Amino acid sequence: MVERLVDVVSPKKGVVHTFPVSVPDGDSAPPDAEFEAKALDAAKFSELMPKPDVDELSARMHVSRGGQVVPYGDPKDFRTETKAALEQAVRARAYQLWEAAGRPEGEADAIWHQAREQHLRERAYKLWEMEGCPEGQCDDHWHRTCNFEAA
Repeated sequence: MVERLVDVVSPKKGVVHTFPVSVPDGDSAPPDAEFEAKALDAAKFSELMPKPDVDELSARMHVSRGGQVVPYGDPKDFRTETKAALEQAVRARAYQLWEAAGRPEGEADAIWHQAREQHLRERAYKLWEMEGCPEGQCDDHWHRTCNFEAA
């Protein structure tokens, strides 16, 4: 397998995501178009953009840059989750909580909120740890984590 990085580009927002794309290894190097097509398929599948905007996406081979690694074309902090990833993590946790509680009927909303809060608290704690456990900053990390969806 040959793997390359491919940027998915929106005409309005610039680079929206860089995908690692693999294609089967053949006798000759696969054309860039094969990598780009797979990256566009991945972008459509991962729902990076609203459906009407997906058709405007294009792809190009990623060009490496020197210097500090920072997000490229993404204004959000690199440690935030996508909304889809948050939803999936909360869904899985809510199911586990529901199972552990004996599958109670009529408790879906309460269990969903409990799962979401648990997930966000763990995420805030991990961010706090990543920044070296700064004293007096726990609440700041909690509020930043809870409000990332509004950003």
